Amino acid sequence: MALEELSKLVEDGETEDAQELAGKLLKDGADPLEMIAEMTRTMARVGDLFSKLEIFLPEIMLAGEALSGVVAVMTPYLDAVGGQEVKGKIVIGVVKGDLHEIGKNIVKLILETNGFEVKDLGYNVDPLTFIKEAEAMGADFIGASSLMTTTMPRQKEIIEILKSKGIRDQYKVVIGGAPTSQMWADQIGADLYCQEAKSAPELLANLMSS
Repeated sequence: MALEELSKLVEDGETEDAQELAGKLLKDGADPLEMIAEMTRTMARVGDLFSKLEIFLPEIMLAGEALSGVVAVMTPYLDAVGGQEVKGKIVIGVVKGDLHEIGKNIVKLILETNGFEVKDLGYNVDPLTFIKEAEAMGADFIGASSLMTTTMPRQKEIIEILKSKGIRDQYKVVIGGAPTSQMWADQIGADLYCQEAKSAPELLANLMSS
């Protein structure tokens, strides 16, 4: 019941109340992984409402902020449960010209709770920035999200810059976002198309071992 209450607070964008309740639940021995699963479902529902135009951008941004707040409270607990080896390193961001980061935030959350080290570059990220940050981190993956057809070419630019620098084979390029598809990934030469957040850890792990 308390988890449902937490979901509602996140959905309504009540950051402080959500953080307070999350802290209380964790102190009372709630399983942080179960909480993450619930938060993932919550954000999927919020995303769904948004796509049906039942809620609008300001509301989805507030829910995203509340989610980030809850995750900040949960991080030490997740580290304690996880203590797992790092499965891979990824820089992740939303491409230049695009400001929708809700999907990217969910992917980040799911990857982190599944043992990946994630550097979040935020939104409106220049193609070159993805590459510089990947080099600085020693990343295995570059994850680029695009939520508008007009910004999809930026995903292609990342791959073109990697090729022109002669370092294309150093990074696996993963793309995602509503207008993207497997066909687009094939067209631009991306290593992986990620249709939905929950499959990301498994797809990335498979790519690492291939």
